[in-house]
Amino acid sequence: MLKFLMMMIFMIPLSFLKKMFWMVQMMLILMMFIFMNITVKINYFCNMSYMFGCDMLSFGLILLSIWICLLMIMASENLFKLGFYINFFIFNIILLLIMLFLTFSVMNMFMFYLFFESSLIPTLMLIIGWGYQPERIQAGMYLLFYTLFASLPLLMGIFYVFMNQNYIMIYFMKFLNLNLYLLYFSMIMAFLVKMPMYFVHLWLPKAHVEAPVSGSMILAGVMLKLGGYGLLRLMIFIQEVGLKLNFIWINISLLGGFYISLKCFCQVDMKSLIAYSSVAHMSIVISGIMTMNNWGFIGAYILMIGHGLCSSGMFCLANISYERLHSRSLFINKGMMNFMPSMSLWWFLLMSSNMAAPPSLNLMGEISLINSLLSWSWVSMIMLMMISFFSAGYSLYLYSYVQHGKFYSGLYSYYSGVSREYLLLLLHWLPLNIVILKVDCFMIWF
Repeated sequence: MLKFLMMMIFMIPLSFLKKMFWMVQMMLILMMFIFMNITVKINYFCNMSYMFGCDMLSFGLILLSIWICLLMIMASENLFKLGFYINFFIFNIILLLIMLFLTFSVMNMFMFYLFFESSLIPTLMLIIGWGYQPERIQAGMYLLFYTLFASLPLLMGIFYVFMNQNYIMIYFMKFLNLNLYLLYFSMIMAFLVKMPMYFVHLWLPKAHVEAPVSGSMILAGVMLKLGGYGLLRLMIFIQEVGLKLNFIWINISLLGGFYISLKCFCQVDMKSLIAYSSVAHMSIVISGIMTMNNWGFIGAYILMIGHGLCSSGMFCLANISYERLHSRSLFINKGMMNFMPSMSLWWFLLMSSNMAAPPSLNLMGEISLINSLLSWSWVSMIMLMMISFFSAGYSLYLYSYVQHGKFYSGLYSYYSGVSREYLLLLLHWLPLNIVILKVDCFMIWF
């Protein structure tokens, strides 16, 4: 059946796909609203969330996955114009969405591991198949081996838990308390690499720089959040060891986040700068989860949702400039306000959200995480001040460098933004700044 379905997808003519371009997106929007409606009814009326695995933690990340996949198709319209293996591209995105949906909804630890690793395959296909430079092969190998090398101990840890307890359902794990240091390290390393934590982050800038816009969007928007989701789920039953050893990851993350924030000022590639800023933001998320208190869990979850929308939107902005100038260099992408004054508004809005200006979700998440870390140790205030200050610094650096200054003299033709691009950026920015009105929904589920 699956073979027949794939044959049918690949036999669809290109002209038909171009006409159906908007229909695919409308179907994803419809799917999102149906999912929201069904899940709310199940949770509030039937109380069957334990069976389906759609509590609030899964719910928000599944919605984010559907939303980002919808926007990936919208951002990749140039592929449709050029006709680069469109059938396979659509199939790849739908396959990736299915894998992410299943990862966030299953409650069996082995099935979670299976789909967690399976989501890597469509992402790898996106980078290697539609990347820009020959170095995309190396970037794909970095992504694959960093993730797989850290994930195999996780599989061994799951087998060990099953061998001793005879169950691996995540909801029953809250009654466990495994005081084993080796199990602790084997369980969390896969998620720390996926976040990524400083010291194991080198695959991320490479993957982002070589990936097409759709690959960068899904990497920054959802794939990094798989690590945070896994930590939030599995930290329950390794909490005794966690209380003794979590200070290691908090120290590494805070110091690494500060160093990466400084490193952002050294970047001349727009995508590389945005990728490093993701590492800095995720370092605060890791620190918040590792404090193992309520503020930390809430703040990490909110910041993951906010960062998924914000960084995806920034990669879209970088791609909009790249499609016109065919360069990601800050030395060439200068003085854009002269050519696209309307687009400078979107640069400002997304950069302000990235530096956690109100009313973005990033602000709410960072306030919660600062509360969490200060209650854990007031010494962390120093690093938090530095990370917050420099995150505003590199956001302003990127905005002012791209929008102001004398434009590149080799620029001889240019076209302004099209309505699709403005809609794409609006659909990133609107949920990022509107969802905070219902942020109390996040509070009651932890």
